[in-house]
Amino acid sequence: MNHLEITDLHLRIGDKRILSVEHARFQCGQIYGIVGPSGSGKSTFLKLLNLLEKPTTGRLHFWGTELDLTAVSQASSLVIQRQMALVAQKPVMFQTTVYANVAMGLRFRRCDKATVHSRVMQALERVGMLEAAKQQASTLSGGEAQRIALARAIVLEPKLLLLDEPTASLDPQNVAIFEQVMRAIHQQGTTAIVIVTHNLPQARRLADECLFLHKGELVEMADTHTFFTAPVHAELADFLSGRMIY
Repeated sequence: MNHLEITDLHLRIGDKRILSVEHARFQCGQIYGIVGPSGSGKSTFLKLLNLLEKPTTGRLHFWGTELDLTAVSQASSLVIQRQMALVAQKPVMFQTTVYANVAMGLRFRRCDKATVHSRVMQALERVGMLEAAKQQASTLSGGEAQRIALARAIVLEPKLLLLDEPTASLDPQNVAIFEQVMRAIHQQGTTAIVIVTHNLPQARRLADECLFLHKGELVEMADTHTFFTAPVHAELADFLSGRMIY
C-alpha cells in the first residue's frame, strides 16, 4: 500500500460549511500543490490530514490503515501522526540548540543515540545548516529557522510531508534551498508531499498534481499540466488568470 486516500471529508461549524472534500488520493513519490483564494480551507485541510482537528465526517486510508476520523482514539492518532510531519508558515523553535531542535522528534520516538546523530546531521546538511548545529535556535534568522523546521520534519522520514505556505516569507535563496530539498525527497519516492501555496509558479514547477479549493470545497484536482492549461471549472480558470472570484 503506497497511498493515502481521503473520502467523505466534511467539516461544518453550525450551519457553515468549512470544508468539503468528497475524495482525494495521494501517492508516495508525488508532490501535490494545493491552491485557492485565502479562506478557502487549505490550511484546515492540512490540519485534518494531520489529525490535529476532527471533521464532521470523514474516512482516511493511510497506507493500509483505515480510520474513521470522527471517532479515532488519541492512541491511534499518535501512531498515524508519527508517520507524518507538518511544516507551518511560521516556525516555532524550542529554546535550545539547532541540533536539539532537529533531534527532538527522534528522541520522542526513542531512537538510539547513533541513529539520532546520523539522521540529524544528514538533515542539517540537506538544508544547508550543518555548521549551525551548535547554535542556539533563538539566534536564527527567519529563513534559517524555516530551514530548521524543514530539517526537523524530514529527519523523521515521514510517509506524508505537509507544508503550509512554507516559503511565503522567504527570500529567493531560502526558497531555492527549500525547493531543492523537496525535489530530493521527491526523487526518493518514499514520501507523499502536500504543499499549500499562494505562489502559482511554485506549484507549477514543483507539483505532479494540483488541487483547487474554493469556498471550502475541493473543486478540481488534476495533473499539473492539465490543471494550468485546461482547467475544467470556470472558477479555477478565473483564479489562474488573476480575476477576482467570490
